[in-house]
Amino acid sequence: MSYVDALGAVRFAADKLQKVGLFQTEHMFCDLYCLEPGQSQKPHAHAGATKFYYVLEGRAVATLGEESRELGPGQLAWSAPGESHGVANPGPARCVLLVVMGPNPNRA
Repeated sequence: MSYVDALGAVRFAADKLQKVGLFQTEHMFCDLYCLEPGQSQKPHAHAGATKFYYVLEGRAVATLGEESRELGPGQLAWSAPGESHGVANPGPARCVLLVVMGPNPNRA
């Protein structure tokens, strides 16, 4: 078993959202997505993989399929395999998400 200081790994950039890899195995990956106000990840889909966004700090708008919903700290949105999903930070504060997907497409 390993340990990670997730909040110690937070980093932001003005030009685009930052994806910070916390760990990965052949079965899954776990990242932080750090978004400045106005930054987003465009909706996309992964065949055969489930993904979730868990809000650690700030607020995010998660889009799953045709539905969008604003989430705050402690709230989670997840997409089924093949379902379109994306996330945006509506502002005015920064947003930090814990993002997990399995199986890991980087190890397929």
